[in-house]
Amino acid sequence: MIDTGSNSHPISLAIGDFNGDKKKDIAVANYGTKHVDMMLGDDKGTFVSQTSYEIAFDIHPLVMASGDFNNDKQSEIAIAYDGSDNVDIFAAYDHGSFAAKTEYSIGINPRSIAIGDFNKDTRLDIIIVNEGSDDVSVLLGFGNGSFETETRYSVGSYPEAIAVGDFNNDTRLDIVVANWFDDDVSVLLGTGNGSFANQTRYSAGSDPQAIAIGDFNDDTRLDIVVANSYSNEVSVLLGYGNGSFAPKTNFSVGSYPEAIAIGDVNNDNRLDIIVTNAAGNNVSILLGYGDGSFKNQSMYSVGIYPRSVAIGDFNNDTRLDIVIANYHSNDVSVLLGNGNGSFGNETKYSAGTRPQAVAVGDFNGDTRLDIVVANVAGNNISILLGYGNGSFEKQTKYSAGSGPLAITFGDFNNDTRLDIIVVNYHSNDKTKTDVFKYLLTLTCSQYSHIAR
Repeated sequence: MIDTGSNSHPISLAIGDFNGDKKKDIAVANYGTKHVDMMLGDDKGTFVSQTSYEIAFDIHPLVMASGDFNNDKQSEIAIAYDGSDNVDIFAAYDHGSFAAKTEYSIGINPRSIAIGDFNKDTRLDIIIVNEGSDDVSVLLGFGNGSFETETRYSVGSYPEAIAVGDFNNDTRLDIVVANWFDDDVSVLLGTGNGSFANQTRYSAGSDPQAIAIGDFNDDTRLDIVVANSYSNEVSVLLGYGNGSFAPKTNFSVGSYPEAIAIGDVNNDNRLDIIVTNAAGNNVSILLGYGDGSFKNQSMYSVGIYPRSVAIGDFNNDTRLDIVIANYHSNDVSVLLGNGNGSFGNETKYSAGTRPQAVAVGDFNGDTRLDIVVANVAGNNISILLGYGNGSFEKQTKYSAGSGPLAITFGDFNNDTRLDIIVVNYHSNDKTKTDVFKYLLTLTCSQYSHIAR
């Protein structure tokens, strides 16, 4: 007899080779605890429980089956839920493990996250902004999905956002941080070995909330744009190419700008700016002239209190589209681009409770862009798989830590599959803050539309 735990109420099981060793394993769906346990077999009638690699859900699993759905000579698991109209398929990426979670200690009250190869070892690293401790945490990656212990660097007061780029053209990644309380930004130049020089500060507007980088004046040097939430403007700081920047130039946007993205939305080879205006329930589009200046904003209505924005081509027409996370309406708005700088009316898709951050990537390997949302009050993330025509499937939720606030992705274990990093604002014990790493290449509902 194999124990599945107190109040687990196992309701369904499946048999298959889940770790690729050509031996039969068992997967058990537990209705009571809302997860699936793995038990790996040795072909001698003995099974070893792998509950540390459980798949967790927000709703009760009802029935489960297994099969090789993607022809990788390894069994996948199909699960249907009580009261839900979809089927999820979970594909193993590693030896019998599903949806593994690893935590790493960082600073106090993390607010933002970015990735890059900071020590030039071809492995992705993580950097996190810690609002409560006025610093950033750098976690160097081992290339297998795990990371070194953090190293911290001081920045300004109440840092809110971060961006990564090579500001002094030495082929080493540098960072820039928006400091909300000090009304400025901190630039930390990288040494190329994973460490950073002391910060240099540059003035921004009132309460800088978000930051992005790009070449706005076509001089091949990276520039900075900052969204200032209190002064209702964006500040553009043009780069000199040596790690220093010119004084800011401000451009008006809507009410309480909270997030920013850049891209060429009118196909003129010049970078444009997209800003979410939280208090105005809209987004501002500022088309670039290519000389570091921008046209007056155009506005488009979205949901209630937009807090995050991401861009991508969702309908494969070579025109950039945008997706907005709406904090108070618990949804995301998708606006398809016309290719001339204008956008169609929003289409809304339900997300979790208080969606705080949004990102875009191909998480199920079908070459179509998908959406991932961090739901800060729901303690989970939502995945909306894209159909490639500008529309998306209904969300599938996966548990995160306490207060998921920021999200990013990359291939952290060099398996050519996208992984997702979620930063959680609150820790479970209220004394430390954790980064939770989800290898969501294995938990995507790649085939969930078959039941609709």
